[in-house]
Amino acid sequence: MRRRQNVLSMVLAGGEGKRLMPLTADRAKPAVPFGGSYRLIDFVLSNLVNAGFLRICVLTQYKSHSLDRHITTSWQVGTLLGDFVTSVPAQQRLGPRWYTGSADAIFQSLNLVYDSLPDYILVFGADHVYRMDASQMLEAHIASGASVTVAGIRVSKDSASEFGVIETDESGQRITRFHEKPANPPTIPGSPDQSYASMGNYIFNTDALIAALQKDAADENSIHDMGTNIIPMMTAAGEAAVYDFDLNEVPGATTRDRGYWRDVGTLDTYHEAHMDLVSVHPIFNLYNDHWPILTNMPSLAPAKFVQGGTAHESIVGAGSILAGAHVRNSVVANAVRVEEGAYVDGTVLMPGVRVGRGAVIRNAILDKNIIVPDGAQIGVDLDLDRQRYTVSDGGIVVLGKGQQVL
Repeated sequence: MRRRQNVLSMVLAGGEGKRLMPLTADRAKPAVPFGGSYRLIDFVLSNLVNAGFLRICVLTQYKSHSLDRHITTSWQVGTLLGDFVTSVPAQQRLGPRWYTGSADAIFQSLNLVYDSLPDYILVFGADHVYRMDASQMLEAHIASGASVTVAGIRVSKDSASEFGVIETDESGQRITRFHEKPANPPTIPGSPDQSYASMGNYIFNTDALIAALQKDAADENSIHDMGTNIIPMMTAAGEAAVYDFDLNEVPGATTRDRGYWRDVGTLDTYHEAHMDLVSVHPIFNLYNDHWPILTNMPSLAPAKFVQGGTAHESIVGAGSILAGAHVRNSVVANAVRVEEGAYVDGTVLMPGVRVGRGAVIRNAILDKNIIVPDGAQIGVDLDLDRQRYTVSDGGIVVLGKGQQVL
């Protein structure tokens, strides 16, 4: 791993994640558990650290206690050479106001830039599931001569209207325009069926970013957002390039999970991303030792299966016990108990969940410490579930942290 001393990484982790309610009722979106052992923020932090970027500021704001605690307890790097991963709350440095947008968050945190004096600044989102070697993107940025480089992922033109879309010149490298969820997305030169969706990851030359932020801060009509204001401003000045995520080579990637990236911004996409983990040959492979997803694992005993308990195409976390229960196509986190005769299918069980005898749970997400009584049914009668719980557009039944099961 090559350490990059001239780079400062800033991770935007202040979003509310309203579309993930009730999972974000008590925590910031980047702190939402994922994959049985992780938090969403672990993916971007692992990508940065694995790529050698070891000076990282995580900008937080909304309900950040659990996120701050996770960063403090899980992301301690050696300080001897000046490395750090630190949580930076909104500090009202420019007056009695909180962040008004992602660009304003960085503008109000420019003291971090002045302290570190980097040549380049990485600004990455905190709530996507993917692997990426950001050092390759930095090399492409430097070679391009651009002031900012935006990571773009190839998506089908038919689905591109769900994203912010990047339009380029004929070279396919320089950005000419940004489109927010366009009805008729522009395509990639030479690929008429594909469009570039913005991944929300940017690399800036430091001086250019400071100048753009200062100009944006003086604009009363701006909403002070990176994707809406800063990138279009620099695009109009001819200073923006795109980095094709398809070119990124992550060590240990399989043919099946190469180029994987998911925006888990809704309950349905969050559930789908979990289902991507559990097949024999998963769409996203958590078991890549060459590019590990890092976190602080709890000190728990191994998972245990007793009284004929079984799990098929599933992940079961440490400290969990399946006692005569049957689990299929599910992600079971740490310290979960599933009792005799219970049946769990297509479900995400977060830490501390208890499932009683004979209970049935299908296509659901149960947040931490929920107790499912003996014989209860969730995901069996959606009409009844809608009266009691949150049910997503795709029919996923979701219970928030500690919610009572009726």
